Amino acid sequence: MALESSKPDESNPDDAVTTASVEVFYDGGCPLCRSEMSYYRARGSNAQFTDLTRGEVSPEGVSCDAALKRFHVRDETGRLRSGAAAFAALWRVTPGWRWLGRIGGVPPFVWIGEGLYRLFLPIRPALQMLVIRLSKERAS
Repeated sequence: MALESSKPDESNPDDAVTTASVEVFYDGGCPLCRSEMSYYRARGSNAQFTDLTRGEVSPEGVSCDAALKRFHVRDETGRLRSGAAAFAALWRVTPGWRWLGRIGGVPPFVWIGEGLYRLFLPIRPALQMLVIRLSKERAS
């Protein structure tokens, strides 16, 4: 049985996504995020990628600020996912990653993934700054 959350920014077990197209909302101002989304595009992911920093619409019911802080994906059923459940939804429509999307979207794996994602979030700004600094040094 899937657990439901009243908070739109929490991951829930993925129970409906198969291999249909999804919409990915990401922070295009984040070099890590841009690189990762480029990777999924190159892999042939069946997804629409929406860069929230280009003034494009944020997911319905989520402020742009909140959407930039957590990874969001709208699955083919229209359900908005975030965090680990969002990654599982994206992986399920990405060749070579589908197996992980199927496993990663169900308990207890989605819960473990969400815990790891929450551990990553506080260090993301430092990693972004490191990537930017390294990019500038390489360009010099």
